[in-house]
Amino acid sequence: MDEPRWLDEREERAWRGLMAMQVDLAEFLDRRLRTRSGLSGADYEVLAHLSEAPEGCVRPFVLGRHLRWEKGRLSQHLGRMERRGLVTRDPCPTDQRGAIVAITPRGRGLIEAAAPQHVADAREAVVDHLTPDQLEALAAIGETVRARLAALDERRAEP
Repeated sequence: MDEPRWLDEREERAWRGLMAMQVDLAEFLDRRLRTRSGLSGADYEVLAHLSEAPEGCVRPFVLGRHLRWEKGRLSQHLGRMERRGLVTRDPCPTDQRGAIVAITPRGRGLIEAAAPQHVADAREAVVDHLTPDQLEALAAIGETVRARLAALDERRAEP
């Protein structure tokens, strides 16, 4: 077994900073969403995807793929949102085994009211406090890491 490659001081600072920033930013944005609109971060993600979809509806497996959620998590969350009148789940007209998830007028109203403030919160917390070069670096880092994760997932899926 190979000796672990421990992080050096610079690498550890970057790694721990990334982890702390991820948690702090998610908590900040979620707290703001809940306080101002009554939506959780997860509610917002679901409603945002549905509001951008043609006719405001998608198949659950498509929504789950966009959100990167497992089937069980998606089903439970959609059930909670359905009980609150934010989405509906109806039989799929082209696949008797499938369903269609649609945003309701109430859900659309909430996402349309929450979105401008959510963008303002993202600006207040991050975007407006970074230079154009820092924003470009942040985007490039995100793209690089996501591409690497996708490649690792593909390798893991190989027999």
